[in-house]
Amino acid sequence: MIEFAPALVPLLVTLPLLGAAIALIAGRHRRTQVVVSVSTLSVVLVISAILLYVVDTGDQAIAVSVGGWPIPFGIVLYVDRLAALLVLVSSLVLLAVLLFSVGQGAADGDDETPVTIFHPSYLILAAGIFNAFIAGDLFNLYVGFEILLVASYVLITLGSTESRIRTGVVYIVVSLVSSILFLAAIAMIYGALGTVNMVQISQRMGELPQETQLVLHLMLLLAFSIKAAVFPLSFWLPDSYPTAPAPVTAVFAGLLTKVGVYAIIRTETQLFIDNDVNFLLMLVALATMIVGVLGAVAQAELKRILSFTLVSHIGYMIFGLAIATPAAIGATIYYMVHHIVVQTTLFLAVGLVERRAGSTSILRVKGLMRAAPVIAVLYFIPAVNLGGLPPFSGFIGKFALFDAAAEVGTPIMMVLIVGGIVTSLLTLYALMRAWNLAFWREEDDSAETEARISYLGAAPGGVDTERRVIPKIMTASTAGMVAVTVALTIFAGPLYDVCARIGASLLEPVTLVQLQEDLGSDVVKGEPDSADLEEEVQP
Repeated sequence: MIEFAPALVPLLVTLPLLGAAIALIAGRHRRTQVVVSVSTLSVVLVISAILLYVVDTGDQAIAVSVGGWPIPFGIVLYVDRLAALLVLVSSLVLLAVLLFSVGQGAADGDDETPVTIFHPSYLILAAGIFNAFIAGDLFNLYVGFEILLVASYVLITLGSTESRIRTGVVYIVVSLVSSILFLAAIAMIYGALGTVNMVQISQRMGELPQETQLVLHLMLLLAFSIKAAVFPLSFWLPDSYPTAPAPVTAVFAGLLTKVGVYAIIRTETQLFIDNDVNFLLMLVALATMIVGVLGAVAQAELKRILSFTLVSHIGYMIFGLAIATPAAIGATIYYMVHHIVVQTTLFLAVGLVERRAGSTSILRVKGLMRAAPVIAVLYFIPAVNLGGLPPFSGFIGKFALFDAAAEVGTPIMMVLIVGGIVTSLLTLYALMRAWNLAFWREEDDSAETEARISYLGAAPGGVDTERRVIPKIMTASTAGMVAVTVALTIFAGPLYDVCARIGASLLEPVTLVQLQEDLGSDVVKGEPDSADLEEEVQP
């Protein structure tokens, strides 16, 4: 299996791109597009599972030099445990959301998610996400970001309504600013070090003055923080995501910000080992948690509540990264996997609420417990999971983060632990209040109940739509994702062991010798010299 594993790595990107081309050609044949999209993501899911098994059991990453070009001239695709795990989880989420969208498109005549545009864009988005996770150099990471962003521009404006165009413009402008910062940082790093390969950057970075390292470090961190929606750079997210169609919002919330978090993880653990900004990250993490969850408490619309909780829980990942111990990094990866699955599931459940009730405003939706008990359960389970109630995976991930912080034991760590607990409680309050009002409250509740929630009247409410039939495939895909959230708890032990191994390996920088071994050939000869812009290579 190890012998043919490298041949599978490029397929993670080429298969979705090929599928997008076929789906575009078959624009007038909806069933053909559906078959192509589902088959493509299913194959990628299987490939990613194989790659995770190979790199985890073999304790060796897989590297592929595209076209056989030597470092630093060629593109290196690099799959370690972290990349393989995130590709596996991402392909699973993308497949579930795709099935949800297929049901929605079939039921609505493709008004919300026009198939001709949706399927090619969706597969291109998937290719960009996978490319970002397996990129071995900064420029290829940038290319991955741009691929997924171009596709996301199309997806976020599907339907061409006024609100979607308006929020889409904000999303595009913010994304372009982030991309310009990222590209400028890449140019500066190449000018200073003569390479964009991450392994070579990590080895040469120590030769630069600390001030230069800090400038490069902060530029990359700023660019990735915009993409990850880290406070105060998260202003664009709560208004951008809720206006998109339900499946688009779900996949954006689950994955796009996590690509930014992944880039921050690579930056902090691999590129700038001797130039940490951990104290700054701790302050940013605390602000992100608190400000995000306070925004969620003040909302009256389910999608906006979830968008603000999405921002606040990015703070937990930055918190774990700032602790900078193997245990904390492992806990961060586990929490990242948990959040991808749970946040996506909640947005799918809210999509079901919107179809059943015709609105997502908790001021207008009532009595869904009696009218739609299945939807009530599908919302409740991931909601209490995100809120961190034991024994769910949300509790496991937060407890692991708090335990890693307590081992460090500094005053700022204690403050962050308290902030994390408060954020968790307020998240649970916001989500359970929404459940109580939308599901538990009866149609004939008294005026006293209305008065108790009148303070939410100033918060933006959802736009009423007509109530629609919910196809079984939409309910089934959401139920499948709920089952995955439960599986994260049942199989928390094996999954956490993998994450712990990831945490330990990320803090052990990869050397050029190891990269050569992973590539399986001597593509670099001798030690790198930062004064030279060219490598002595052996074809």
